[in-house]
Amino acid sequence: MGDNHPTTAASPPPSTTTHGVASFFTAYAAPCPSQVLENVLENVLQFLTSRHDRNSASLVCKSWYRAEAQTRPDLFVGNCYSTSPGRATRRFRRIRSVVVKGKPRFADFGLMPVNWGAYSTRWISDFGSAYPWLERIHLKRMCVSDDDLKLVAEFFVNLKEITLVCCEGFGTRGLSIIASKSRKLRVLDLFEDEVNDDEVDWISCFPEGETCLESLTFDCVECPGIEFNALEKLLARSPNLKKLRLNRYVSIGQLYRLITRAPQLTHLGTGSFSPSENAQDAELQLDYKAAFAACRSIVCLSGFREIAPEFLPAIYPVCANLTSLNFSYANINADQLKAFICHCHSLQTFWALDTVGDEGLQAVAATCKDLRELRVFPIDAREDSEGFVSEIGLLAISEGCRKLRSILYFCQRMTNSAVIAMSKNCPDLVVFRLCIMGRHRPDHITNEPMDEGFGAIVMNCKKLTRLATSGLLTDKAFAYIGQYGKLVRTLSVAFAGDTDMALKYVLEGCSKLQKLEVRDSPFGDSVLSAGLHHFYNMRFFWMSSCKLTLPACRQIAREMPNLVTEVFTNGEVPVEDEDEFVETLYLYRSLDGPRTDAPEYVRIL
Repeated sequence: MGDNHPTTAASPPPSTTTHGVASFFTAYAAPCPSQVLENVLENVLQFLTSRHDRNSASLVCKSWYRAEAQTRPDLFVGNCYSTSPGRATRRFRRIRSVVVKGKPRFADFGLMPVNWGAYSTRWISDFGSAYPWLERIHLKRMCVSDDDLKLVAEFFVNLKEITLVCCEGFGTRGLSIIASKSRKLRVLDLFEDEVNDDEVDWISCFPEGETCLESLTFDCVECPGIEFNALEKLLARSPNLKKLRLNRYVSIGQLYRLITRAPQLTHLGTGSFSPSENAQDAELQLDYKAAFAACRSIVCLSGFREIAPEFLPAIYPVCANLTSLNFSYANINADQLKAFICHCHSLQTFWALDTVGDEGLQAVAATCKDLRELRVFPIDAREDSEGFVSEIGLLAISEGCRKLRSILYFCQRMTNSAVIAMSKNCPDLVVFRLCIMGRHRPDHITNEPMDEGFGAIVMNCKKLTRLATSGLLTDKAFAYIGQYGKLVRTLSVAFAGDTDMALKYVLEGCSKLQKLEVRDSPFGDSVLSAGLHHFYNMRFFWMSSCKLTLPACRQIAREMPNLVTEVFTNGEVPVEDEDEFVETLYLYRSLDGPRTDAPEYVRIL
């Protein structure tokens, strides 16, 4: 859905425009049926790497459409129900890399019912028939079974990369099949997946002899059944391995053995940064600092799911080279952070729990002048939690890290003045996600709504494309967003707004909007009519726990037949009562009409 979906170019909405390199092509294109021109086009289009530019180029005329389809190497499907795999494979014949996304992002917050859909089987089967030479598969928020992974291993003999992000349905048995049959595999990355424990030691299934592995990520595999000796031997015969992320069942003593065997690593996920339960004195006395010092190429450290603070000095030798540091699972305090963050002058990405406190963030601001991305997660997400960070930490980051591009900040209290300062100090922000936990919390000093803070963000940060709102917000904040947020593509709203006018301002003003997620807000039926002019251009529109009625949802389905209008509950009971509010509306554009795999509790209007 929208201009970032490659298969939508066949029937573009009237408002579609070209930009970038494609704008130049459009301006100078002259219709010509000559095969010579098409050959020239194919050669030129091969240099277009942006899918947005490629989509725009395909809209110029039929010959450009054909040439672009023949030369596209990468397929991106932002919503697995916005088209069919058959339609995609018929249009694009030379694909070597595919990315398919399933459930919308709110699935990460438990807002999607179980067995809602997003099954990968049909996609993998069709890709197997159309692209047997496929080299890269990336699936996100999809249901992937062990049998699906077996198909992947059987169909794609040249497979070099497989990445599964926030997926579910498979287990260690499926991983063992991938490991044993994909002999050319360079990348096997599992991020935040739910992996079943089939009591299969999948690490031992990699073929004997030297491997092609360059990246192996399995920190989300919460299964203890890994034979460490097999892992150690795998590293020994993987000389090209650069990225390794371990799960929490690998102790710090075992980590020592791995990094001394693979000093070439550039990205390391440490797993458990603490001794095993039955650790021997020899394990406790190992020279961990020397082991890290020998890893001269490490630029990224992550993991630290279980951490013993006394071992933190071991990472000091690599701090100067680090560009990325992820402590989002590590319960460390400000003093522990300050001991090593003062050496991290090259850091560009930093994730941490809020236990580092405002004092810890002040230390980050004092040292990390090149910081581009900051994420601060809550160790306790309850609304009545006091939290550890506030406007003090945010203000310090804005003053010390002027190159900041992206921020996700969970806190319990905030002020407009701190947010306004960030908008002025960090005008190049592209992503601003402020999550004030608790509902309808105002500026904790003035007790005013947070309208002026968010208004300043959209006014002063001209490059902003992603925004998440929180705190006490009135319609005024959304008027600011509609007026100034002209490049905003993703907007997330929760517990905010006074009336339907809030979303009307957004839908009428934010012409680039692709994804709009709304939950637990007082918005009702008139919002749907306000978005009629824009819904076709969006990837999806999500509303849950608002004040939508079933008749209004039926009306939007009648007026926009090329959209799929789904209504459902979080249980297994379909929406029936015309007078009750609809629990969830999920609206998205599809070139192939309603899906056929919807469960009974999902009604497609």
